[in-house]
Order: sequence, then C-alpha cells, then structure tokens
Amino acid sequence: MFSSVLIANRGEIACRVIRTAKAMGLRTIAVYSDADANAAHVAEADEAHHIGPSPANESYLKADVILDVAKRSAAEAIHPGYGFLSENAEFADACEKAGVIFIGPTASAIRAMGLKDAAKALMEKANVPVVPGYHGDNQDPTFLAEQAGKIGYPVLIKAVAGGGGKGMRRVDAPDEFEKALASAQRESASAFGDDRVLVEKFVARPRHIEIQVFADTHGNAVHLFERDCSLQRRHQKVVEEAPAPDMPLDMREAMGAAAVAAAKAIDYRGAGTIEFIADASEGLKADGFYFMEMNTRLQVEHPVTEMITGQDLVEWQLRVAAGEELPATQDDLFIDGHAVEVRLYAEDPAKKFFPSTGTLHRLRLPSEEEGVRVDTGVREGDTVSMFYDPMIAKLITWDETRDGALRQMARALEVTEIAGLRANTAFLAEIVQNKDFISGDIDTGFIDAHLDVLVPSTGLPAPLIAVAALHEVLRRGADADGQSPWEATDSWTLGGGRTEPVPLEFGGDAIALSAHAVEGAWQINMDGASFTAKGHLLDGRLTAQVNGQRFAVGVIELSGGFVLMHKGASYEFTRPDPLDVDLQEQAGGNRFVAPLPGKIIQVLVKPGDKVRPGAPLVVLEAMKMEQTIQAQSAGTVETVGVAEGDQVEAGALLVAFEEAAE
Repeated sequence: MFSSVLIANRGEIACRVIRTAKAMGLRTIAVYSDADANAAHVAEADEAHHIGPSPANESYLKADVILDVAKRSAAEAIHPGYGFLSENAEFADACEKAGVIFIGPTASAIRAMGLKDAAKALMEKANVPVVPGYHGDNQDPTFLAEQAGKIGYPVLIKAVAGGGGKGMRRVDAPDEFEKALASAQRESASAFGDDRVLVEKFVARPRHIEIQVFADTHGNAVHLFERDCSLQRRHQKVVEEAPAPDMPLDMREAMGAAAVAAAKAIDYRGAGTIEFIADASEGLKADGFYFMEMNTRLQVEHPVTEMITGQDLVEWQLRVAAGEELPATQDDLFIDGHAVEVRLYAEDPAKKFFPSTGTLHRLRLPSEEEGVRVDTGVREGDTVSMFYDPMIAKLITWDETRDGALRQMARALEVTEIAGLRANTAFLAEIVQNKDFISGDIDTGFIDAHLDVLVPSTGLPAPLIAVAALHEVLRRGADADGQSPWEATDSWTLGGGRTEPVPLEFGGDAIALSAHAVEGAWQINMDGASFTAKGHLLDGRLTAQVNGQRFAVGVIELSGGFVLMHKGASYEFTRPDPLDVDLQEQAGGNRFVAPLPGKIIQVLVKPGDKVRPGAPLVVLEAMKMEQTIQAQSAGTVETVGVAEGDQVEAGALLVAFEEAAE
C-alpha cells in the first residue's frame, strides 16, 4: 500500500476520500483554487496546495499543475474523485508517465467507454443490450435529423463525450430538432470540448438503473448490486436508492451479469458504474433493459451501495490501485436493507430549479447516527459560488425496509436548516413523502409529471406569517431594554395597550400586520384574520404556539431582515426601509438582469427587434448549466447590455425593451 494520496478534486468527494484515506493511515494532500482557499477539504487534509484561479479550467482541470503538486508533495497516488479529471484518459496516461498511481481504470478503459458511440458498439459485441439509435460519425445536422425520423420520435440527442445531463435534449417533433441539436452541441462543446452527439430512441417509461462494478488486476470482477436513479431534473439525479424498488431477482442477476461482462470486455480495473435504461411500461423484466453508458469512476450516489453492502468503496479503490485483490468475492456480497440518498442543491425549484449562489449563513444538517449519514464539503459561513456544481450536501438514510428509509429521510430533511441562499430542501421532502413515490410508481419523468405538487408554493402559510410577526414582537421587546417583552416599558403593553403595526415584506410584497398584547399572549392581525400567538426566542430558535399549534422554528438575522426555517423550508422576510427608493421601478420599461454570475453564451436579439412573450433574449451559462432569459411580454428591444463571451455579475443589465402598447 502506498503511504500518501493527492485528491485532485474539491467539495464533498474530496472530504469523503480524505476521511477513508486517513482511516487507513495515509497522508492526504489537497489542492484548491482561489475560491476554495478556506474550503472544508483544505482544512481536513494533512496539507494543501494552491493550483490557480477559481474557474475550473484554470485550476482543477490543469493536469500539469496538479502533477507538479504531486511531485513537490511526494504524493504516491492521485484520487481524481468524480468530474474534473476523473475520466480523462490523457491525465491517467500522464500520471503513469510521472510515476504516480492513478486511482482509477487504465487510460485504455477510459477511452473505450469515454465516447458513448464507441462504447455502445463495444457493448453490442459483448452481447450487452443497447438502445436503438444512431451512434455513427456523421454529424451533419440534416443527416442526424433524417436518422431521428427513422428512429421515430420522441428521441434523445446525447453528447458523445457527455455525462450529468449536459449536452442532452429530448426532442418530441421534427420541427424541434434543429434548435435542440444546436443547443446540445453548444453545451457539449462547453462542458467537454467535444460537440459530437448521438441520437437514440426515447424509452416511454424509462427507469434509470445502474450497477456498481469493481475489478482488480488479478482477473477478479464483481458487481455490488443496483441503484435506482430515476428521479431526475434536467437529466441530473436528485434522489437515488438501493436496491431498486420492485426489482425481480432474475432481472437483478441478468443486469449484474451484463455489467460484469461489460467490465471484463475492456479489461477494467477499479470502481465503475454500468448505467442501464429499463423499460418500465409493463413493469421491470429481465429482458427489458438496455446499456446506456459506463462511468469509469466512483459515482456521486455510491453511499447507498455502501449502506446496503457494508463496504467502503473508497477503501476498495485504494486497495485495488495498490495492486491488492478485491476485498470480497461475489458470493461474499449481499443486500442488507434499503438506503436512500438525496442531493441538497443550492437552487430554487419554484424558478425552474435555477441555481442559487450566496453565503450559507445557516447550515444545520441532521446529526449522523444509526441509519443517517451526511456527506458534505461545505460548512456554515462558506460561500456557494458560480464556479462549481451547486450541491451543498448529500443526505443518506438506511433502514431494514424502503418505507423505513423514506421515513428516516423525511425526518432528516425536516431538521435541515439552510439560509442565505435558495435550496431544494422542501422539494426533496415533498418527494420522499409523495404517495406515488412511496408506492414505487416511478420513472425518469416522475418529477416533471408531479411538479405541481412537488414544488412548494411560493405563497406563505398564514400561521407562519403570525410566527414572523411574533418574532418581531419578541425581538423588539428584547431590544428595547434587554428583558422579556412582557416586561417592556414601550408601547408593547399587556392589559389592553394600543395595537401596533408590524412592518414586514415577503417576496417584495408588503404584509399588513399588527400586534396587540392580550391575556399573556399576542393577538396578530392580518388581512381580516386574527391569530393568538405566544412563545420565546432563544439562540436562533423560536418556539411558538399559534392558535394552539406548536411551531419550532429556526431563525437567523440577515441585513435588513431575517429568515424563518421550518420543516426544511426557508422563508425570508425583510423589514421595509421608509427611505428606500426602487430605482429600477423609477427607471421604467422592461429590464432583464443576470439572476446570478455567469458567462453569456448567446445574445439572440439586437436593438430594434420586436419580441413576443416567451421569446428567448440571452443564454447565460451559470454553475455548469445553460439558462435562457425570456421576454415576459411583447415589446421592442431598446438596449442590449452584453455580448457573447462576456462574464457578468449578478444584477448586470442584459436587455432592456419598451413594452408594446395594449
């Protein structure tokens, strides 16, 4: 076994590798960009080295810089994590040339599976079933459109070198193909430096089921059963579980055998995942699955496999890379219970899952205990920036049954508190408590089909408005003289004092609130409704009773307001400033600004253009995803404030136009 390992990655996977490596007595070496100078993985490693500016292509993707750090730090091995250089064959070759162990497969195996078209051809030769489609070299748009017609709509356009949903577009009709192809090629070129695509038949009720495989250099190969990753948005996984619900034993055996055959076909080494699409239109069947792609690395969702097998897959990686045999044979492995993983993202589900950036003013994750695991690479006070994936943490729960694991997850999400940016906590809580999901009636279209019930309303429950008003009453009383509000000597009096306004805004809208102390409680009035509230505020926790209903709410003060956190959801209130002037409102007209920092990929209008509602104006790339800014009403473009290739900050003017007269 080598004695030191450099982790060529960041965030939660870097922390995950460091944890196991340290437990094995290895010296751990971290690398970091400007944005990550104070990151958790830097603090947890035995030593850390700066590798460049914040953009990934100037730091974490600089193979020569990372290899130089390996040389200077005397690292004997490099763990690439996932993403970045993890599936870069040239980097694997460079490690070997530099005399550093690459903790992953050989460069030849990466190349064999790195391009989806070549991988599918290889799998066909190995008698692994593949999805019907065109996987050839001809990239002429007209030819590809013809192939799509022959395959039959709907089809999927997929980046040849892709992954994580980037460069992937579903096309339902011929007249949509050209635009979808251009967008997929552009996104693929940006993400992978390769704009080639393939076209496949879209399976009507697909389940995304993958098999974890492992192989060593002694000719041994095993699978560690399946994971169901069907719940996705924008083709990116949101909820994963193991084993797959309702998986027949003969199908599990068939998929496992096919996955091992795929690994052996390329003389694989280390951890890999064979991803399949299963046709669930008539239920899961042993003859109803197709090879989709192989990920030649550890997967984000590997913890659910660890939870049901009791194995540490990072330890397996390190041992195999050191030349040891696999720690277990196929007969040694078995499924114990059920595990579920959710990905906490910095994003706003109510705004089409738009990424969110900002400082984590509050980050309270569930305590790790039996059946609950938390993998994260950020801490309270850290910043989620525009430069990297917006994942905050992974929550993983285990129980003897699937229902038990889901109940554990619901509780874990309920106690999660995030403030300072938008997060998908409440959205995830809705998923794991959804009756259709609990019943196992799932496919990759589940989230889109259930969006109306899964995405929490942007409205605010009236009892929580009363809780917010109570917070202001208690805060104001404590601020007045440092004592309990019941002892305050200002206008907030017991026994019939006058009613006082409680000025608050939510989502930019003023809320008409007032409070009146009566009989040891507060009467909160809003829009004709009245609530009786009482409670106490201590150390960022507000314990309240509103009309007899108990609320335990997290509270954090922000500049100009505060955030209430309740059952995984966050509600941000502001205190209106009477001297504040809305400059944008004064400016008039329709102004579209960058919702977060990013790069301008396309500018689709110019001054003088007439636009209709829904017309695309600008394509912005932020946090590894393309976002299209659309007109909300008809009008004429007056100003275009950006050009293609510009890097913009949040709030930068993109387009301004004059609305058409009604």
